[in-house]
Amino acid sequence: MRWENLTAESDGNPSGNAALFGADAVITRTIDTPEFRGITFHEIRARTIVNRVPGASRMPFEWTVNPYRGCSHACVYCFARKTHSYLDLDTGLGFDSQIVVKVNAPDLLRRQLGSRRWQGEHIAMGTNVDCYQRAEGRYRLMPGIIAALRDHANPFSILTKGTLILRDLDLLKEAAAVTEVGISVSVGFTDHELWRTVEPGTPAPERRLDVVRALSGHGIDCGVLMAPVIPFLGDEPSQLRATVRAIAASGATSVTPLVLHLRPGAREWFMSWLEHHHPHLVRRYERLYAEGAYAPRWYQRRITRQVHELAEEYGIGPTRPGMPRRLPAPAPEPDVAAPTQLTLL
Repeated sequence: MRWENLTAESDGNPSGNAALFGADAVITRTIDTPEFRGITFHEIRARTIVNRVPGASRMPFEWTVNPYRGCSHACVYCFARKTHSYLDLDTGLGFDSQIVVKVNAPDLLRRQLGSRRWQGEHIAMGTNVDCYQRAEGRYRLMPGIIAALRDHANPFSILTKGTLILRDLDLLKEAAAVTEVGISVSVGFTDHELWRTVEPGTPAPERRLDVVRALSGHGIDCGVLMAPVIPFLGDEPSQLRATVRAIAASGATSVTPLVLHLRPGAREWFMSWLEHHHPHLVRRYERLYAEGAYAPRWYQRRITRQVHELAEEYGIGPTRPGMPRRLPAPAPEPDVAAPTQLTLL
């Protein structure tokens, strides 16, 4: 890496590394505690936090906020792995263990939302790496980010595999009272053996569905992105049925299937994992993904049709993730001044 000599003690001259990160400063820390063992944090002061999605993207939104780069969820299929190569970081184990933290994200977002040039467009979070990965337990960036969006009544959505989002439940409820808030949880399958090997750093699927249940119980609609559906490992009719049944039982408002796609960076890492764990499937994957990053349309349509039929059978609503919902504003308490700061548990 270009910044191998950069440490917390040697941050007096970070200009070269700061330029690489697109930041004003970089401090690198390795935290040797059980929950973060083997993980290195690169703390940066970013220059911008609201990013425009490229026009050629398939994403249904234009603006994102990503307080982290790299992700300790360590999902072997994660499409965001390629982004680590832009920083001269490894897209395999490096992506899982070298986490870039934009420590000034909440303050920077608040300033950008207050700019005359900002038009209040929808902001999506968790679409690159998870904003509620384990690092968020240490850095607590999301409360400040959600508070800034709430204070500017700016619509936003969050996609997560993390259970830590429940820590910010009160903030989410406050934001949903003044603007549109969409929440989706990613659960591609409920098979425990598959989960332990392809998503080793994530909470178990049932814990994620507990998040859906908890949010729904507090009046916040929550959809499930059933992603990824993994060919030949998680696409049997019985597996799809078990997953959709569990999603329905959690109270999800919607379920949206998404078949595994293998972009450069992720493709190499996933295929290496496949050769180690399921070598008999390598040739089948090479054929299925021979045309590029996406499975053939006929396969995607088959999975989508099966999931939609199961969703209808189990009574799940429209197959769209986390439709934003505005909650009614809470009635003010008599003779009690509005709190200026929310105390989080």
